[in-house]
Amino acid sequence: MKTRNIFYSIAVATSVLATSCVSDEDLNQVDPNFETADSFWENGDDALKGVNAVYGALLNDGTYMRSTPLLLDLKGDGTRSNSPWAAMANVGKFNSSVADPAIYGWAFEMYYQGIYRANQVLENVPGIEMEDTALKDRILGQAYFMRGLYFFHAVNMFKNVPLPLTSTQVYHEQKSQEEGWAQVKSDLEMAASLLPVSYDDVSGPDQGQKGRATKGAALAYLGKAHLFNQEFAEAKTAFEQVIGFGVYDLVPDYSDNFTEVNENNVESIFEVQFNRDVGGVDLSWGGAPASGWGKTSARAITYGPPTFGFTDAQPTWTLFNEYQEELTVDGEVDPRLDATMFYNKPGMMLYGVEFAVHYAGNESFLNEIYCAKYQNSDGSRPDEYDWRSGINERIMRYADVLLMYAECLNELGQTDAAYPYIQQVRDRVNLPDLATVSPGMSQQQMRDQIAHERFLEFPLEGHRFDDIRRWGWLEDSAKLEWLKSRDPEFNSYVSGREYFPIPQSEMDNNPLMTIGQNAGY
Repeated sequence: MKTRNIFYSIAVATSVLATSCVSDEDLNQVDPNFETADSFWENGDDALKGVNAVYGALLNDGTYMRSTPLLLDLKGDGTRSNSPWAAMANVGKFNSSVADPAIYGWAFEMYYQGIYRANQVLENVPGIEMEDTALKDRILGQAYFMRGLYFFHAVNMFKNVPLPLTSTQVYHEQKSQEEGWAQVKSDLEMAASLLPVSYDDVSGPDQGQKGRATKGAALAYLGKAHLFNQEFAEAKTAFEQVIGFGVYDLVPDYSDNFTEVNENNVESIFEVQFNRDVGGVDLSWGGAPASGWGKTSARAITYGPPTFGFTDAQPTWTLFNEYQEELTVDGEVDPRLDATMFYNKPGMMLYGVEFAVHYAGNESFLNEIYCAKYQNSDGSRPDEYDWRSGINERIMRYADVLLMYAECLNELGQTDAAYPYIQQVRDRVNLPDLATVSPGMSQQQMRDQIAHERFLEFPLEGHRFDDIRRWGWLEDSAKLEWLKSRDPEFNSYVSGREYFPIPQSEMDNNPLMTIGQNAGY
């Protein structure tokens, strides 16, 4: 990995004096109009600004502005793409091109931009004299968390990647996925040891601030990293701590997890902070940050229904039908269906108009299904064509911790103990008591049940394909055939393409990429 200094600008000025000799030091002049890394890291205010910049990498096109949700969503059997842009449509068809790094290459670049910024904090902040040592610990804890999160994405999606732990080296050695996961877990463990459960009770300039990484966020992702590596006992321990804090709960209305009005709620363990009212109005496409960049998301326009957005991603009919397999205790369809997608249902509204009326003149639109999550569709805005959604991306919810914890219990042979944690998620949407309708499930039956529960709880939230891959379904011929029957895009799956290719520019320019390109490319 070749690191690039994108956070500070250093200008070298030279001058030649006709009447005297010039030393090398005389030739290396720093432009006083630009701040350098050497002059920046001097006090606690600098340290806080530095860690804030680490979060900033979450807001760019490669990360959660647009690309990362697409990369996480489109390979699952609950999502499809008919985008005219091949780089996007090919994600779900397992056909990303090594010759065209659009979308996946942008994500790779931005993860390492975030890692580079985190490394600057971890290198420089320990040497700053700060009276508030607790604040210093929180800043370092956030840097460890964010580096662990960026590494999590890189290792999870690109497999064998560099693991830079310094911002000063030019090239970084390609590591195995096992080494990558070990680094992810190490960073998250450090973060958990330094971060507070909440910022409400701290003293300092970060007091009460929402959106900063907490101990719960670090432990939730640590548990997830263990779970992805079948380390169920370790994952269970991490999730137990999150549950034991007693600060998280499920919000009564499922749809409140995907709107602007109820952000940073009691269910949210970590979310990416978008806002239409801060920064500029330019879009954060990537590269060196510019003062005119906004802090907004392009997810809404990318996923939005036709005439309101680009409809580059859509739910599958498999997902639509699975929502209707089990009715609520009142005999109604699972309410998560209407929170997840728009469809031709009497009275269904989107952007202030009725679905059936709006699409009446176009039968193909009228008879399709579209994404509703993370859309500004309550009527306050006419469409998404300004590209500037302010809805926060909830990337770790308490519901996920509950279902991952239930999975750990089941894998550890405590199947009966898993029921209550699953039921908490079911109770919110008024589904029957699982222990009554399906008592005494075997471990395999419970695995299937958890897969079903996760499918309906987290569509369009970047979880489904990760689940499919970690459960080994792609290596199970029967499961793979089942997936093909649910989503025809799986017909083009080729072994190895569960991961994205490492951008060819990285393979060509970094002499330490000795493990090589991912299989299948």
